[in-house]
Amino acid sequence: MLDKFDYSGVINTEWERLGLVFAPNHRFKWSLTHAMLPTPLKVGSIYRIFYSGRNQFNQSSIGWFDIDLENNCKIVEVSKTPILEKGELGCFDDSGVSPSCVIKLRNGELALYYIGWNPGSTTRVNLFGGLAISKDEGKSFIRWSKAPILERNKLDPYINTAPWVVEFNDEYRMYYVSGSEWVDKDSPRYNIKVASSQDGYEWERLGKVVLDFSTVNETALARPFVIFDQGIWKMWVSSRVKNYSIIYAESLNGLDWTRKDGSNCLKPSNFDYENTMTEYGVVIKGSEFSWLLYNGNNYGKDGILIARKKH
Repeated sequence: MLDKFDYSGVINTEWERLGLVFAPNHRFKWSLTHAMLPTPLKVGSIYRIFYSGRNQFNQSSIGWFDIDLENNCKIVEVSKTPILEKGELGCFDDSGVSPSCVIKLRNGELALYYIGWNPGSTTRVNLFGGLAISKDEGKSFIRWSKAPILERNKLDPYINTAPWVVEFNDEYRMYYVSGSEWVDKDSPRYNIKVASSQDGYEWERLGKVVLDFSTVNETALARPFVIFDQGIWKMWVSSRVKNYSIIYAESLNGLDWTRKDGSNCLKPSNFDYENTMTEYGVVIKGSEFSWLLYNGNNYGKDGILIARKKH
């Protein structure tokens, strides 16, 4: 059930904000707070939204809920247990996991690309991209590797994470977050790069930045969401200057992008849940509306918000 507010007169009216659509279930020890990084997968006529909740130790696990967007955004079912938990001690994800993208590969397996969390020593945190596979249509997932699929290398010496994968022609294309520097222990800078793969498991990186900072005050471009729609590549990404907001970019080839910061975006509003930040948006195209699921204040501590606009 939607927690709807009166958003009349709020900026960014291109999107009609409908409020909180999903909140953490405090009965589940693995999801006491947060429903972070909504990640959609179409299942029949509804959508399964993967997200990460946090336990009492602030460690993330991945669960899901099913939503019927065409039926007043009705929540149909919610997972009671996580489908992926933190990794083994010493692995890149031993402090938590968060979803980033779920797609069906050509071999029929479901690929869950995820973010692995690990505390840093000289820096606040280490973030790398992992992969888990389901062979039973998403009922269960197992790690493809205990090591990350996006690790440091010569071209990407800092954090490498938040992969979003699109199948295009005869290959898979990955858009991911790549660190460009650490300003200090608590302040990384990161933009968006691209990688390619023939199978969705092994990835080739050439170090190409596809979306970069617009000003020196912009410090982060986080969790890209990319679709190929009616001949145009479209990307929603979280931009941080002081706080996060959702921005938009377009491309004709998926490699050379033009930012359109004044269009299709969603900035923070004056209302609860999103008065300081909006981030991690994903867009689902329905029969009449396009739906934007996203997080608000404190990285989705209160849950997942939703907005819509007519096609």
